[in-house]
Amino acid sequence: MRALLPPEGADSGRDLSEAAEPAGLAAAYAYPPRGPEPYLRANMVGSLDGAAHYDGRSAPLSSPADMRIFGVLRALADVVVVGAETVRREGYRPARARAAFAQRRAADGQPPAPAVAVVSRSLDLDLAAPLFTEPLVPTIVLTGAGAPAERRAAAERAGARVVVAGEGAGAEPARVVRELAALGHTRLLHEGGPRLLAQFAAAGVVDELCLTLAPFVAGGDAPRIMNGLPVPGPARFRPVSVLEEDGFLFARYVRERAPTG
Repeated sequence: MRALLPPEGADSGRDLSEAAEPAGLAAAYAYPPRGPEPYLRANMVGSLDGAAHYDGRSAPLSSPADMRIFGVLRALADVVVVGAETVRREGYRPARARAAFAQRRAADGQPPAPAVAVVSRSLDLDLAAPLFTEPLVPTIVLTGAGAPAERRAAAERAGARVVVAGEGAGAEPARVVRELAALGHTRLLHEGGPRLLAQFAAAGVVDELCLTLAPFVAGGDAPRIMNGLPVPGPARFRPVSVLEEDGFLFARYVRERAPTG
């Protein structure tokens, strides 16, 4: 792995083989210092022609290096936010504990693995799936006050923590962030899907985008990595690092925000 736009402290163009190891990637993708305000990072993969999926799933666009980064981003996060449709399509399982990060997480007061927080309007969830029956940390379900009461009760009986994050049928992105922060989760990792991520971006709560650009063209009618509501502005993000391995580009962008005060 080499740095085309190096993370802070690395040399441009230098072989970053050590960055393939957990400690190197953890440094390259470190969150800002923990504070009272939540920080939401999104991690997505896309093809050269903008597809977020191939044949309905993101896995065909991935690579071993992409999966290493995927694992490190999860290991750094307090909670993984994901839409119910993506949970169903990708066969989501609980986040696993990673031995290389055990000491780091313990020192930071984090549990062995991040919680998974599923955003769902209908609560049409497979409560017998490992995501609900085998998590190291109870799965969180984020929904609206108008969600079906019987399904909310069923999710709670299955061991999930149901959090109301909206006044209507569905969860509201800004409130999702606030509710998770109230539970102590200030380092948030959003894994999509495209429709949900577009809602969060439109609400102005996406602070960072980690984008894997796969060296493939996919064609077809797959959605973009954000597919839905327009983002006011449009919002501008600045690149802070770009890594490369086997033709895949791993870019990290941080949102530029207007000065306050």
